[in-house]
Amino acid sequence: MNVATGPPERWTRPLWRQVLALALPALAQQYLHLIVQLSDQFLAGRFPLPDPSARERYLSALNTAGYLYWFVSSYTVLVSVGSTALVARFIGAGDRTMAQHATGQSVLLAVVFGAVGTLAALLGLPTLLAALQLTGDAADYCQSFLTPLAALLVFQMTESACVACLAGAGDTRTGLKVLGFVAVVNIPLAWSLCFGVGPWPGLGFVGISWGTGLSHVIGCVWLVRLLARGQSGLQLQWRHFWPDRPLLRRLLWVSVPAAVDSLSVAFFQLWFLSLVNRLGDTAASAHGIALRWEALAYLAGGAFGTAAMTLVGQNLGAQMPARAARCAWTAYALGGGVMCVMGLLFVLFAQPMFRLFCPEPELQPVVAAGVPVLRLIAVAMPALAAQIIFTAALRGAGDARLPVLISWLGFLGVRIPLAYWLTGTSIVLGALGELPQVDLGLLGAWIAMCADIWIRGLFFTLRFAGGRWKMIQV
Repeated sequence: MNVATGPPERWTRPLWRQVLALALPALAQQYLHLIVQLSDQFLAGRFPLPDPSARERYLSALNTAGYLYWFVSSYTVLVSVGSTALVARFIGAGDRTMAQHATGQSVLLAVVFGAVGTLAALLGLPTLLAALQLTGDAADYCQSFLTPLAALLVFQMTESACVACLAGAGDTRTGLKVLGFVAVVNIPLAWSLCFGVGPWPGLGFVGISWGTGLSHVIGCVWLVRLLARGQSGLQLQWRHFWPDRPLLRRLLWVSVPAAVDSLSVAFFQLWFLSLVNRLGDTAASAHGIALRWEALAYLAGGAFGTAAMTLVGQNLGAQMPARAARCAWTAYALGGGVMCVMGLLFVLFAQPMFRLFCPEPELQPVVAAGVPVLRLIAVAMPALAAQIIFTAALRGAGDARLPVLISWLGFLGVRIPLAYWLTGTSIVLGALGELPQVDLGLLGAWIAMCADIWIRGLFFTLRFAGGRWKMIQV
């Protein structure tokens, strides 16, 4: 084992500076990715249509596609969480050789899981969309939008694995640089593939997703080339790709529970979306736009969660569990502060935020439905920060099993049943008659979501404060 864990000053700098050094590039990276999503939403809101009444169906399709694309992001956890946690442990312990080997095995897993995901998505999309109660033109638009992303999934999986390994090595700047370029390239690609260039008419709505998919191909190739050259001390060589069963088991020991957690959350979110979709295209469109803006806060939490995961893993690898705990609490203090500021912006500027994507008079019902829910989510920011950042910190320590149960409790015990009660008119109980419901529409669904966020945020805080994660071996 190598003896160096990094420059001495790395362990003596103030914790808040170390957290910011990791979180700020990750935050910029997350926001660049959000720009891509907002650009897609912007295009869908202004795509020329022969029938203006079809606008809501396009927005509804894009909303559902966004949820399913989030499912893809949850699927990448199969490789990303274990990669960051294990590489961070090796780097903290000074074993760079094993860190490089873990990086190669992570890329191998990404290719395998990416190919499996592509096959499953291409075969199962029609059935899944029907289960989500998306029908007619909206279902056709959604399937055509997601097909290119599914076909190119292996590149996005590999891209995520590379970024995760670099984060475990303490390098979030390279991910920012590459994914920032991906975001910059995506916008002109999506516009040109959608609207065409010169005499070429373009691909229409599906061109938006082709632009996103091809930009991830560029990012994947660039990151693999950087790692082949030894970026941040993680030099990939062909021998690193030969399957190493013990190391693959260690990677999957952390990643599989985290992926079960993320994928089950994604599944529950799809269930929740089906409840929103049955409220009609107006509610579904407003829900999607509100989620796009809420991502300003959610992604900030994810960036500070990345910092917490990396620092917890590195400090545990260096046999400094008390310092690992202080790093996570510092990440929560800073990340929670940023998210609360975002919540204040939602309260103050919800209406102009919605009008940016709904400029046409026929979309004003979408604005009316969406503004109250975007303001409502501001009250959940402290709990949402705890949920995101402490989940990441626990994953960095290898504690990824109990969070699955906490997520199930929040969705199955709070969000889903409460959403049924708050969005409908009555629940038929057979021989027992009917249970009256509170017909609050989209607002009722978001009240249920806020309640779930607070419950899970408190549970994750208590789990982390308990400290049992300090004794977990990865």
